[in-house]
Amino acid sequence: MAKKALITGITGQDGSYLAELLLKKGYEVSGIVRKSSHLRYANIELIQESLNLIQADLLDPVSLREAIQIVKPDEIYNLASQSVPRESFKQPIHTAEITGLGAHRVLDAAWDIVPKAKFYQASSSEMFGWVKEIPQNEETPFNPANPYAAAKLYAHNIAKIYRESYKMFISCGILFNHESPKRWLGFVTQKVAYAAACAKLGVKNSPYLNEEGEPIVKNGKVAMGNLDAKRDWGYAGDFVIAMWLMLQQDKPDDFVVATGETHTIKELCEKAYDYVGLNWKDHVEVDERFVRPTETGPLVGDYAKAKKVLGWEPKVGFEKVIEMMVDANIARLK
Repeated sequence: MAKKALITGITGQDGSYLAELLLKKGYEVSGIVRKSSHLRYANIELIQESLNLIQADLLDPVSLREAIQIVKPDEIYNLASQSVPRESFKQPIHTAEITGLGAHRVLDAAWDIVPKAKFYQASSSEMFGWVKEIPQNEETPFNPANPYAAAKLYAHNIAKIYRESYKMFISCGILFNHESPKRWLGFVTQKVAYAAACAKLGVKNSPYLNEEGEPIVKNGKVAMGNLDAKRDWGYAGDFVIAMWLMLQQDKPDDFVVATGETHTIKELCEKAYDYVGLNWKDHVEVDERFVRPTETGPLVGDYAKAKKVLGWEPKVGFEKVIEMMVDANIARLK
């Protein structure tokens, strides 16, 4: 009998890569999508016919319970969230409702309906916030610096409480930044890759808008925040393998998933524009509106435990990820 998996956030970057992976492994894959006018979803377009999509919402416990009741999954992957840290300052309550309490609603329904199912909770390196040590591992104290991180930490702690109290199989992946061509344009890596693609093709004012409602590329330039912020950037396709491996173990646990390398946003700009044969300084400007109210980091993960226990390590390097993203944006724009 094929294993059954249920993914929340299946139309997002991670959900779509995970769905592809599970289909290849012979799973029956179901995913939760919000009620909307969308019938086709770009990230899962090529596999949508193979998926069982169920309308439900992390804000609505009744719909979540119905979805879990229908699927009766062997594995649940909770990936859905309001996942933009900067946006969480504008919508803190909404972020807490979806990212924090939303995860709690999924956990509670799972405990009630399929208590023996294995559960993956998507935790985040943002929980380390104003970091207490560098690099960060599973024992590093959490110190969230934005509403998104605080909501993620609530979900992370609730997951551990359910694991210990009800003996559920719940593993949390503390994932550092991971990118791909499927990244939403609100994320800095995709914004830069898109802007570099526009520059390559001579697009002076882009059709897509930034968070302030202006073209991402305006008069040939992209507006950025803090260029010195450091991040540990990996490839989403690698990271979903770690998620799956966590649920194949004999006992649940928490794992940092990272590359162990940091790069600044300035380096990100350099690499993206270098790749299209241009000088980033001619195309990037700093705009105070895009600087976060609080900056975290430097966030850099020590994935030694994942390597030792799961046999996992990252395969695709930073430069390659940026090149993939620029190529995908050039293809889209053409």
